[in-house]
Amino acid sequence: MLEPMRLAVYPGSFDPPTLGHLDIVQRAARLFDEVIVAVGINRNKAPLMTVEERIEAIEACCSPMRNVRADAFEGLLVDYASSVGATTVVRGLRATADFEYEFQMSMLNRRMRPDIETVFLMTHWEHSYVSSSMAREVALHGGDFEPLLPPEVVPIFARAVARRRG
Repeated sequence: MLEPMRLAVYPGSFDPPTLGHLDIVQRAARLFDEVIVAVGINRNKAPLMTVEERIEAIEACCSPMRNVRADAFEGLLVDYASSVGATTVVRGLRATADFEYEFQMSMLNRRMRPDIETVFLMTHWEHSYVSSSMAREVALHGGDFEPLLPPEVVPIFARAVARRRG
C-alpha cells in the first residue's frame, strides 16, 4: 500500500524571508514530502516587498531543496491548506511570546478544520532574535541587515529598500 504524500504549508508574510525562516523551511523539508512556503497577502498591511519579490526571495534561498516551493494566498490559512491538499501547517517559534499567539491560532484553525494539524518548530538559537520586522527596521534606518538574511535574499530585499527610500 502506498503512503499518502505528506504536504505541509509554512505560512507567513516573509517580508523579508530571514535566516530564521530558512532554518524552519530546511527542517520542515526533512520532515515532509513537500513544503509550500506560502506568502500571506494581507490587504490591511503595507509590506516593504511586493508579493512577487517575496516569492522570488523564497525561491532563491530554497532552490537547493527540491521538495519546497513558494506560493501566495489570501484569506483563511486553513482554506488555502485544504485547497492544496495539505494536512499540516508548520509554524516557527522563537520565544515564549510567539507561543501564546501561535497556540491561539492553531486552536482556531483546528476548530475550523480538525483534519489539518499544526506543527511547531523552534528556530535555531542563533536566529531566535531575528524577525522580518527587525530586518526592515534596520534596513530602513541604514543599518547592516545582511547578517539577518540568507545571502540570496539580500539583493532582492535591498531593491525593495531602495524603492521605499526613493
